Amino acid sequence: MNTLFGKLAVFSVERRAIVAILLAVISGVAVVGHVQPRLVIDWIESFGDAEVEESRSPAIDSNQVRDLPKVSPFSLSRSDVVIVVESDDFFTSDAAKALRAVVKAVEDLDQVDNLIWMDRIPMLNIFGLPEPLFPRSEASSQRFAAARKKAMQHPLVKGQLLSNDGKTLLIMIGLNFAHVFDDDDATTLIRQTAIDAAAPFGDVDLRIRITGRVPSTIAAINAHESSQLKYQLVGYGVILVMTIILFRGIKAVLIVSVAPILGVFWTLGIIQFFEYHNNPLIDVIVPILISLVALTDGVHLMVQIRKLRTAGLSPANAAKTGLQQVGMACFLTSLTTAIGFGSLTIADSLWVQQFGMCCVVGVCLTFLSVVTVIPLLCSTWLGRNIHLGHENSLIDRNLNRITVIIDTVLKWRTTFSAAGIVLTLILFAVSTTLKPDQRQQDDLPEAAEATQALQHMDAAFGGLEFSRIDVRWNDAVASDDAEVLITVAAVDELLKAEPLIGNPLSIRNLIDAQPGTGPPEERMTMVELLPPPLKRAFYTPEENYAQVNFRVQDLGIATYGPVFERLNLKLAELKLLHPEFEFELRGNAVWRWKNLYQVVVDLARSLGTASLIIFLVLSVVYRSIRIGLISLIPNLFPLVLTGAYLAVAGFNLEIVMVCSFTVCLGIAVDDTIHFLTRYLEEYQENSDQDESIRRAFTGVGTALIMTTIVLVSGFSTVIFSDSRNVRIFATMGALTISAALLADLIFLPALLARFGPRRKSPRVSASSHTDS
Repeated sequence: MNTLFGKLAVFSVERRAIVAILLAVISGVAVVGHVQPRLVIDWIESFGDAEVEESRSPAIDSNQVRDLPKVSPFSLSRSDVVIVVESDDFFTSDAAKALRAVVKAVEDLDQVDNLIWMDRIPMLNIFGLPEPLFPRSEASSQRFAAARKKAMQHPLVKGQLLSNDGKTLLIMIGLNFAHVFDDDDATTLIRQTAIDAAAPFGDVDLRIRITGRVPSTIAAINAHESSQLKYQLVGYGVILVMTIILFRGIKAVLIVSVAPILGVFWTLGIIQFFEYHNNPLIDVIVPILISLVALTDGVHLMVQIRKLRTAGLSPANAAKTGLQQVGMACFLTSLTTAIGFGSLTIADSLWVQQFGMCCVVGVCLTFLSVVTVIPLLCSTWLGRNIHLGHENSLIDRNLNRITVIIDTVLKWRTTFSAAGIVLTLILFAVSTTLKPDQRQQDDLPEAAEATQALQHMDAAFGGLEFSRIDVRWNDAVASDDAEVLITVAAVDELLKAEPLIGNPLSIRNLIDAQPGTGPPEERMTMVELLPPPLKRAFYTPEENYAQVNFRVQDLGIATYGPVFERLNLKLAELKLLHPEFEFELRGNAVWRWKNLYQVVVDLARSLGTASLIIFLVLSVVYRSIRIGLISLIPNLFPLVLTGAYLAVAGFNLEIVMVCSFTVCLGIAVDDTIHFLTRYLEEYQENSDQDESIRRAFTGVGTALIMTTIVLVSGFSTVIFSDSRNVRIFATMGALTISAALLADLIFLPALLARFGPRRKSPRVSASSHTDS
């Protein structure tokens, strides 16, 4: 393998024109991916089978389609924007005037297509008289008191449009997106219009906020773009400044920076041909992962080339020799990272599969950029003075002082080895207590109005988001059979028994609101008294279908997981009592429970798989199972330390955390492999194991410490972000990378000295190594 890198080094330096052409070709392909990927995709698809297009549109059996009445079902869950209004008492003359003014002003906006509030709901009985639920402002106080009592008994109002304590009211808005020209049209303008309409009624204290699907999405996107741009600029700026300070040379910094920049550019362009759209793991994590891995390898390579230039080698010879000496380690870091993350392609989640594939592509491309671009540039006029300032480097000047750490570790090798193994096992046990979790508001800025309104709705209504249980029955059961109502009522009771389930709503509630009482055999016929839009919101007799809606708080899948599991078990028991019926939990919250949980589990499992693969690869490459086992501790210790911190701090295991682990594993493995590779090279020339460890530290210690300082500085700049996810990612990154340096400088040398393979040579000292 070293011979291969020797040839590659000679080729990169002596065939610079060919290398430049290769880089230009790859860059050209990446440009096409960034600008017009369909050109390549269409060209590839033109060689495919033309019948594929026909298979995408399977014929529909007209006999399976039933004619349904052309009725638009009433819905409380399809709103785009929710105006959340708080007041101590809505049922007063002044409050009625203010609310009606707010509703009229908002409804007059061009972008508002429809609006629902408690005075704009369907009648419960087709034979009832159309009477407003909310009285006119001139009504008496007794009339308002009666209206309040009626509202608190109405199944579509209490817990749905008016909170149980009567102090929060919802106005549900559907948007006409043809008149939404910018984000403010769907957020700020609607809120300000409502506030301005209420302003003339100064005696009425109406506190108005907006939330909902569209405002939350806009807040998340704006926060992501703002944080991404702002903190990337700050982070990369800090990294650049720290690198200049540590390298003491601007040319060296520029050359090192080109490799990760080009690698990220190549990767983001080429993966466009895969058409992996709207995958947050790819959009956010892949660029960070590959840029940091490339930066780490680039720093190691540059440090070695600078040392060789300081020793008197010419730019071309320094570039060739540096790649020969460090190339093997760079190759191993890329190989282990690519194979480890390649294991994600067998995960159950499509997101994780795509993420794994892109990681493999990115790591391979950035490895190519590191081993070609840096030697190429260093062998040109740019590399003439890259070594200047090397002797004044802050780290190099103080490296001899830090070697006292290595001497202490070697002196107490057994103690430090045992401490590393025991600590890793203990921290691993603590880390396993983390449970997968995900919340919607994790992607929102904590100070955002949509976030605060969402939190208020969780407390006042049992959540903004709706889920449901679908109830279906076979043709053996008539659609007006009393068993339908009995079964729906049973589902309703199951939901009411769960404290975290908010305000179930079904035909059972609507039938109960009809006049009279009686057994289900008699009450089922009352469903025909419901207005069609209201009836078909929860009941479709032509399809043997009914649904029970309920609200879900944004407490996370870790909290709702046991709730949904209990409901599934109870629904299975209910099916035994009603074998003609089928039950299914549906909704976005349920989808997140099933799918995002699986994403987290797949990513967490991949970390274990990647660690195992790293062990196997290193064992094969280094031809030593001992080396493979030894590498596990410095690779796992930083991850389990951070995992234990999260567990002790009360966090659950979220996607952002596992992604941070993924990034940090790649960096931790990188540093470990560079140390091991240098140690084994030194051990081949010098059979004194302790001296080989010292020389390995002297050889790679500068790069290890430098990359750690640079990356921790970069991560630290975003710890104060308003985004919770960004703060978590940055905190975990800084902690994990710092712990990785600790493991590589303390545990790895101790384990090598205590358990490392011994050469069978007469020159090996017969003295034993024990603690002093």
